[in-house]
Amino acid sequence: MKTRLLSLYYGLVLGKPLATLALVLLITGFFGWFVPDLRIDISPDSLVLEHDRALRYYYSIRARYGSDDYLIVTYTPKEGGLFEPDTLNDLRKLSDKLAAIKRVESVVSILDVPLVQSPPTSLEELEEHIRTLEDPDTNLALAERELRESPLYRNRLVSAGGNTTAMQVNFRRDPKYENLRKSRDALRAKELEAQLTPGEAKELERVTDEFRRYKAELMEQEEADIAQIRAILEQFQDRAELHLGGKPMVVADMVDFVRHDIKVFGIGVLGILGLLLIIAFRQPRWVILSMITALATSLVTMGFLGLAEWRLTVVSSNFLALLLIFVLSLSIHLIVRYRELHMLNPDEEQRYLVEEMVRSKFIPCLYMVLTTMVAFGSLVVSGIRPVIDFGWIMGISLTAALVLNFTLFPAALMLLKPGKPHKPRRDLTSSVISLFPSMIENHGNLVLGVAMLGVVLGVIGMFKLTVENRFIDNFHKSTEIYQGMYLMDRKLGGTIPLDVIIDAPAAFLKEEKEASGKQGDDSLAEGEKEPWGNEEPWGDADFKGEAGITGTSYWFNVFKVDEVNAIQNFLDGIPEIGKVLSLSTTLEVLKQINGGELPDNFALSLIYKRLPDKVKKELITPYLSPDGNQIRFDVRVYESDVNLKRQALLQQIRHHLTGEFGLSDDQVHLSGMLVLYNNMLQSLFRSQILTLGAVFLAIFLMFIVLFRSVKLALIAIVPSLVSVPMVLGLMGWLHIPLDFMTITIAGISIGIGVDDTIHYVHRFGEEVVADWDYQAAVRRSHTSIGRAMYYTTVTITIGFSILVLSKFVPTIYFGLLTALAMMIALAANFTVLPLLLERLKPYGKKPIQGEG
Repeated sequence: MKTRLLSLYYGLVLGKPLATLALVLLITGFFGWFVPDLRIDISPDSLVLEHDRALRYYYSIRARYGSDDYLIVTYTPKEGGLFEPDTLNDLRKLSDKLAAIKRVESVVSILDVPLVQSPPTSLEELEEHIRTLEDPDTNLALAERELRESPLYRNRLVSAGGNTTAMQVNFRRDPKYENLRKSRDALRAKELEAQLTPGEAKELERVTDEFRRYKAELMEQEEADIAQIRAILEQFQDRAELHLGGKPMVVADMVDFVRHDIKVFGIGVLGILGLLLIIAFRQPRWVILSMITALATSLVTMGFLGLAEWRLTVVSSNFLALLLIFVLSLSIHLIVRYRELHMLNPDEEQRYLVEEMVRSKFIPCLYMVLTTMVAFGSLVVSGIRPVIDFGWIMGISLTAALVLNFTLFPAALMLLKPGKPHKPRRDLTSSVISLFPSMIENHGNLVLGVAMLGVVLGVIGMFKLTVENRFIDNFHKSTEIYQGMYLMDRKLGGTIPLDVIIDAPAAFLKEEKEASGKQGDDSLAEGEKEPWGNEEPWGDADFKGEAGITGTSYWFNVFKVDEVNAIQNFLDGIPEIGKVLSLSTTLEVLKQINGGELPDNFALSLIYKRLPDKVKKELITPYLSPDGNQIRFDVRVYESDVNLKRQALLQQIRHHLTGEFGLSDDQVHLSGMLVLYNNMLQSLFRSQILTLGAVFLAIFLMFIVLFRSVKLALIAIVPSLVSVPMVLGLMGWLHIPLDFMTITIAGISIGIGVDDTIHYVHRFGEEVVADWDYQAAVRRSHTSIGRAMYYTTVTITIGFSILVLSKFVPTIYFGLLTALAMMIALAANFTVLPLLLERLKPYGKKPIQGEG
């Protein structure tokens, strides 16, 4: 069977090279057509699993209390005070320009928020008219004081120093987007509980596709809107220091980062590695063939992703650089082998040389790709959508790289003449490689001792690894994301949102449900006035005879004020937490309106019914559910705090609420972007640490199949056992946290590192059986396959080093640390591996003549 397939391959690919190239060109052109359809997705959906409960709960909270898809514009006047007429006039112009954008629903600023103490306003006056900063009867001195000191606006709209203000730009909610997402999520939830009917399965597929396409359109529109907003801000830069922040802006900028990385990585890798090929081989044919193969593989892979509507994320943005590195490393192995065969057989025809090249390198290259795919396969069980997609994308990319390197490359090579054989020369590569055999022979024990010491230190360092990292550190200090987040942290009460949601006890909800429809006993007699301290508040014909919300709500009544205030004070007291808004804030404002006294239950019910919508949306709606049985604490966390530890913070909050306050665990819910980001990191850490052993085991089993020897498989796994702990340990010692980029280093390092191991062991086996001189086999292996290993590792190392050009800091760490892992793996393959092969003699000894 094997011989038949090989003959078929020789007949089709090598026997008909023009037809093969024509077919490859046709396939490449087909997939290349879909390259423009490749999209980028940085939305919250792309950071979690499709069925993630935390994401579903996040969306339900956003639907109830308002979306967090808004932008924040910070404004600090360069001259004069914030409340001077010229500054306020400038703010009005800026607000009007922003509000004129089609998709902007409203702009909230100090100019139009309700004021109740400038001068003090009674409830009757508040019902009739809502005073704002621009009203003629507003006292500007009192307004400045209220905006700086009010618990509702302090460190939210105005900084403590009073020189910086924030404007909230709210986008219109898109009904079609919301309906599609809800329909998709409902069908997904049903799919988890029971098997969908054929009709429902088809509907889920249709809705998912439509939602994906519509979301892509909205993201493009949002990018255009943010670009328009930035253009408007540019017009005011001469009068004020302006920064833009908010989730939509972060998403848009990260999409730009991904586009930048794809472009820079692709061009950079091709350019630098092309230069390396020229230096290494000094023949145009090898550079041209390698580059054509790399470009064709890139077009096929990117076109396939576009055709399949596969979205790229910030994690998978470097796939193109990795793909080019792998393609060129495979090509280098073929080139080195061809040149070696040509040097040994200068008179042979091209067909013989190409056949022998393919025959001797296909199996090692196949296992090289398979082991790398196994390593990337560990990402598929990560539990995080962008990392899972990255694993699959690299699996597809590696498959395309293998196929085109053994079709396009040899078919094109068949059209060329052998030319003059390569003459071995003493160059830098030869000098470096020749050092290792003598090192092994003369200092073998020292080599093993250094390797063992490195592993021990690495393992110790691994225990220092953590996934706690600041989101702000993912960006350079020169980026607007960093600058905006840092300013909002210092002056406007924090940046990263955290929702602390507390439900009423389950027993109360059960009793409330059973008692629904029954009237309370505290209804007023006909004509009785509603008390409000010593004054008579609004009349309410519709309210008479009703207990109001305080009669049915668990939280919105005077009996729960102390508990709500205590929770507010607890959250306020946590150093990593900035601004906290809640029902406690609302009640504090109501006390100010009521002359410093808290209204009673009946008055609270009246307020709830009579407050103008604009005031109600500021004071109550964001913090209390419509039935009054759920409260929300709107928390902002200091992302720039060097002591921030997300997991510890979330555990502290939950433990205190359930312990000190006696709330049950099912009453307390934590949500928001901080929770989603933390869940992603924790899931990555658990999955990758657990799958690391599985990756080693899978590759070990593949070694057994490839080498047909358990002893040889154990020896071959050692270089990876040296390189991976050393790199991860270094991260621990240097306090470099794991994130959704650096967490993948271990698996990728194993997959790529064993590539050289496979080629070396495969060649060593051929060399040792020639004369059964293990020491000589080491020297010959180093001078032959060692050169290819050196070239490919240098190629991979420089290729990964190009990632330092990224605008995303985790990508830079990923590139540098993976490059370091490749160098350590090469050193282990040049020293530890041949030393073990020489000492343990896994191939046995020279057979006695005549034996068998």
